[in-house]
Amino acid sequence: MTSTGELRIALLGDLHGNLPALEAVLAHLDGGPPFHAVYHVGDLVGYAPWPNEVVRLLDERGIAGVAGNYDSTVAAGHAHCGCRYEDPRQEETSHSSYAWTREHVTEETRRRLGALPFRMDVRPRGGHASGPTLTLIHGNAVLNTVYWTEDRDDDFCRKMAARLGAAAGDVIAFGHTHLPWHRTVDGVVFVNTGSVGRPKDGDPRACYAVLRIRDEGTVAEFVRVPYDIPRASEAIRRSELPDEFAEFLSRGGKPAPTP
Repeated sequence: MTSTGELRIALLGDLHGNLPALEAVLAHLDGGPPFHAVYHVGDLVGYAPWPNEVVRLLDERGIAGVAGNYDSTVAAGHAHCGCRYEDPRQEETSHSSYAWTREHVTEETRRRLGALPFRMDVRPRGGHASGPTLTLIHGNAVLNTVYWTEDRDDDFCRKMAARLGAAAGDVIAFGHTHLPWHRTVDGVVFVNTGSVGRPKDGDPRACYAVLRIRDEGTVAEFVRVPYDIPRASEAIRRSELPDEFAEFLSRGGKPAPTP
């Protein structure tokens, strides 16, 4: 905590097995002002070839969080990852990624993924003091497979806040869409953290969110961090994962330009 009473919390989401991106974000966190805490909002594995290393590094750093749809489905051996597909080829490659990830996670990684909670409630100032509650989920308040996109209206946000028991001054953080955004509705702050390992907003840099919790309210902002995309792309191409995943990283998730 700073002398002004501000608390700084970093939120990581949708890492998707991208170790170089996670390492760059952690180095960025370590190189700046100290954070009160760092949490994640799930989807630690899938699409890149370091599922075990990413889960292990988060555990070593003591970064707690919640289960994304990829995490809970891999842990449970579900038939599919619960992802949304935009075209037949994307569906095909997504199934390939899920099969590869299930085959390559260790039993220890599967156990850690299975132990992640659906939601996490944090009182940054401590349960002995008044102050906001930070609630972490992955998709929405009901399922971690549901996409909570920025075009959802304020009434949808109100319904999710009511389902989670949030009140004015509280913060609800989530991910899943890989697109960062934030909004305040009736005093509740809603934050989609964006994606560390697989951004989809056209910016290939890793993205994480920072919460500045102050007496007068919480401010959310996003930080972009360059990382070694060629290293990640080369590792994807050396693996049995679809080569499209490497191209996806370099384009920040945007479609390839048409000839």
